[in-house]
Amino acid sequence: MADDPAVHFPPAPGDQIGAGGGQTNASRLAALSLIREGRLFELDHPIKAGAPFWERIQPPFLMSFWSTADRVIRAVRGQGVRNDPGVNLEHVHMTFHVGTHVDALGHFSVGDRMYGGHSAAEIVGNQGLRRLGVEHVPSLITRGICIDVAGLDGGDHLEAGRAVSADDLQQTLNQQEITIQPGDTVLIRTGWSRHYMRDNARYTAGEPGIDLDAAQWLTGQGVYAIGSDNMAVEVLPGVDREVSMPVHQHALVDRGVYLIENLALDGLTASVTTPFCFIMLPARFAGATGSPVRPIALI
Repeated sequence: MADDPAVHFPPAPGDQIGAGGGQTNASRLAALSLIREGRLFELDHPIKAGAPFWERIQPPFLMSFWSTADRVIRAVRGQGVRNDPGVNLEHVHMTFHVGTHVDALGHFSVGDRMYGGHSAAEIVGNQGLRRLGVEHVPSLITRGICIDVAGLDGGDHLEAGRAVSADDLQQTLNQQEITIQPGDTVLIRTGWSRHYMRDNARYTAGEPGIDLDAAQWLTGQGVYAIGSDNMAVEVLPGVDREVSMPVHQHALVDRGVYLIENLALDGLTASVTTPFCFIMLPARFAGATGSPVRPIALI
């Protein structure tokens, strides 16, 4: 599998695109061919004040008006303008890792080592990434599958700290009668989004998610992206308290596989149990370590 060019691994030295560089016109057409009914499912949360964030490392989302219609009208009247063109314009302060977002490959390192053989000391600047920024994450039009593991323990969601293993994923896929294919985007529903904007303290204190073995199992099958309905895709606290965020290091640094976080998957899994067309377009903020996204599933 690792030598399959569609899997885009191992990366060419200096590569900045990652797994999604394996997309072709044919693969996009194949994904679009999964659309039979035209039904669309929004997979994101609206970004707004009060969105959960990790206080130790992330700023909150803040938005205020930079200019408002009444102030603009008063100003232009003084310049002789007669048609009262009111303009409202906002100012936003945020990390690009708030709300539903995708991680750029430059979001993480293993020591100094970053994806594609890049060095953190060389590419991390005061005003952003010199390489591996989110502007290099391509628009994704892929086959998508959603693995619904929320009921594994008999309830409607998994609890914080519950590691989802490769065996858990395989067992659920067997029940759903779905097989992963190279080039897929794999979404994993844990049910944890029940706490999003309802109990942010609980949502950010820990989460169910995949462990490193599960991540390696997924990337070994050539997936382009892994997403989940939690803050970090991976289980928190981690399985080994002396190892922090190993799924991020493996996916982003070792394999160039994108991570999509804070997804809203309840509506999708309530209606769809088969593969679907997945579309995600990141905003191209040059040098940024992530981007808000509005992913959709089409059937």
